[in-house]
Amino acid sequence: MSDEPQPQQPHPGWAKREPQAAGDGRTGQPGAPGTPGTSEKAKKPKRPKRTGWRRLIPTWRIALSTVVVGLLLIVGGFFLGYHLVQIPAANALATKQSNVYLYADGSVLARDGEVNRESVSLARISKDAQHAVLAAEDRDFYTESAIDPMAMVRAGWNTATGKGKQSGSTITQQYVKNYYLAQEQTVTRKVKEFFISIKLDREKSKNEILEGYLNTSFFGRGAYGIQAAAQAYFGVDAKDLTAAQGAYLASLLNAPSQYDVVAHPENRPAAEARWNYVMNGMVDKGWLSASDRAAAKFPKPKQSTVSTGMSGQRGYVVNIVKKYLIENGIVDEEELGRGGYRITTTLQKDKQDAFVKAVDDKLMSQLDKKERKVDSYVRAGGASVDPKTGKVVAMYNGIDYVKQYTPNAVRRDFQVGSTFKPFVFTSAVENHSETQSGQTIDPNTRYDGTSERPVQGWTGGRYAPENEDHRDYGHVTVREATDKSINAVYAQMAVDVGSDKVQQTAIDLGLSKNTPELTPSPSIALGVATASPLDMAEAYATLANHGRHGTYTFVEKVMKDGKQEVELPERREHQAVSREAADTTTSVLRSVVQNGTATAAQAAGRPAAGKTGTAEEDTAAWFAGYTPDLATVVAVMGQDPKTAAHKPLYGAMGLARINGGGAPAEIWGQYTRNALEGEPVSDFDLQLQDGADVTAPPSGDASDEPGDGDESGSGEADEDATGDEDGSGSATPGDSGGSTPPGDGGGTESDPPSTGGGTPSTGGPSTEPGPTGGGDSGGDDSSNGGTGPGGGDTDGAGGGDTGTGFPGIPVTPGRQ
Repeated sequence: MSDEPQPQQPHPGWAKREPQAAGDGRTGQPGAPGTPGTSEKAKKPKRPKRTGWRRLIPTWRIALSTVVVGLLLIVGGFFLGYHLVQIPAANALATKQSNVYLYADGSVLARDGEVNRESVSLARISKDAQHAVLAAEDRDFYTESAIDPMAMVRAGWNTATGKGKQSGSTITQQYVKNYYLAQEQTVTRKVKEFFISIKLDREKSKNEILEGYLNTSFFGRGAYGIQAAAQAYFGVDAKDLTAAQGAYLASLLNAPSQYDVVAHPENRPAAEARWNYVMNGMVDKGWLSASDRAAAKFPKPKQSTVSTGMSGQRGYVVNIVKKYLIENGIVDEEELGRGGYRITTTLQKDKQDAFVKAVDDKLMSQLDKKERKVDSYVRAGGASVDPKTGKVVAMYNGIDYVKQYTPNAVRRDFQVGSTFKPFVFTSAVENHSETQSGQTIDPNTRYDGTSERPVQGWTGGRYAPENEDHRDYGHVTVREATDKSINAVYAQMAVDVGSDKVQQTAIDLGLSKNTPELTPSPSIALGVATASPLDMAEAYATLANHGRHGTYTFVEKVMKDGKQEVELPERREHQAVSREAADTTTSVLRSVVQNGTATAAQAAGRPAAGKTGTAEEDTAAWFAGYTPDLATVVAVMGQDPKTAAHKPLYGAMGLARINGGGAPAEIWGQYTRNALEGEPVSDFDLQLQDGADVTAPPSGDASDEPGDGDESGSGEADEDATGDEDGSGSATPGDSGGSTPPGDGGGTESDPPSTGGGTPSTGGPSTEPGPTGGGDSGGDDSSNGGTGPGGGDTDGAGGGDTGTGFPGIPVTPGRQ
């Protein structure tokens, strides 16, 4: 028998198996676990293929490769940029050009931009001032590198996400930008700034860089460098700056013009907050003791001083145009400060000269500051706008920019008085408003003109404003109430219309929504808002332009370096109020010039419409008026030259009062005549509200005496501006009625009453000046006269025997 194993017979039911390949995992087979000679590679299971969304995710090998390549590119780019970018020569700031301001005809108005800078060594800058700048701009300057990547990323993110343009630059970077590069916000400039800063930090000491930064930074008021800034703001050398003064100058680096609390007192809270931030930072870094910090007070900068090249109206105009360019994003403030701009304004030289001469002739030449202290309070401001284009063609801001710094044409701190009343009537027509008894408000609607009559329909408490001199007028038409500026009527009308609607109409016409005291209440009708003459001129220009409004503009063209024209914002015009509302208001305001409180404006010799006004306690007198071609507002204001407090103008010019119908209307008349000399006389083309083309007969009330009937009198506070909102009580409805047929001599819009007053004529408006004076007790809208505050006897240039232009009104001596 053989010892060899015998083949086994298959078990019944077993299937024949195929021989297994090597490495199939069976023990004892080649390649099986535990079998000698098996490779590690053969042990690993086959990796499954990546399918679906997993194919989109890079493997760790790809990710690692990408990072490595990216780092190599960054490092390579860094070394390439470092070797390619060289430190350039200083920029052209040392030879900075002037900015040239031109009249619309191309003649030179003014030049500015002479570099006000005196470089000083770091040793000649007080340590307190140095530390203040470091606390404001870069507290770790001496220990950090030339750049701060994290700050740059943070600033870029904040800018990109709408948190405002922010700087992530260190002092070294800012110095590089100031001294070596231009100010444009481009990637190329930032890249150069990055590499130059690194190189500069290796080549110059920290003290040298700080010294350069302090001598090249812009501090406002045309001052480049901290020495010039110390003189401009405090009249001291940089070495004598205190910690408080240094902190103020350091604050200016953040917003040079806006934090100047003399030029912009409204921004004082923001300036103080920035100053506190700097002072506290000095304490945190150990540069200022806590006790010295507690004792420090916010410093008061001195008034800005300017060269004689900015004397007269030039300095005012330059600063107003600068502000316009900056606020409208046309030119950056620092770029404008560096100069090289040629700016053509909209101001017309002949009109500008005519405005100055009119103010001198009718106001300034009548003052005697040595004999009358009140004459030293007198200020004047005005603006003139082309209604069709919105261009500001002339301004009056003060006697001399060098002597009186505040620009009176754009200041917003004096009440506009009754020059606001036309906006109430415009709103009434625009909104198809009705009286409390349901009558549509139009020029012939009758109201109760009783002084101190509580208004009806006002839920905010009792409000019963007095008329001038507490005069009662009985039932009068809206046209009469406008002629005589009756407070009781217009306070009621504001409630009938809705004071919120009146507010919106004023804004639509051109007043800023941020106008101080422009709030919805019955007193809005009496002019408590403190708009500027320019604001009011813009609004009245909208009325003159048949209700179409376009924002005003000061600038025709801006050129950079004599060749590059700077893009100006597109002027847009829209129908602010309906033509019917604007033109019907014009119709009513024509009557004020023809028969009411503004007859002095007839000196313009052209068809005119307008309204007079007086601020509370006679601190300001206004006339706002227009022809079809020109809208102009004039204000005479009272201000103490030392304290800047508002002052009444009783006794100014040797008169009892200065009223809207006096000097302001006289200035307006002379200016308008001369400004439009040689131009064709245009009449108003009006489309009126139904029923407004006829004039209802006036009231025959015995107490309805001619007079200006405006805000204040008898030496009391001006109820036109404030009224009485205290207490409560029921309101008495005013009588109202629709249009009635005209009486004898009643005019229509195409056949107005004579502008000289008295008996109505059938011809067009007279171009001869009417009476400019009267005798009755004072009020807002009258010519100069009277014997004292609140007035008494006749003292007007034109006498008192002047009719109102409406039949049925007795001719009684009175102030017009």
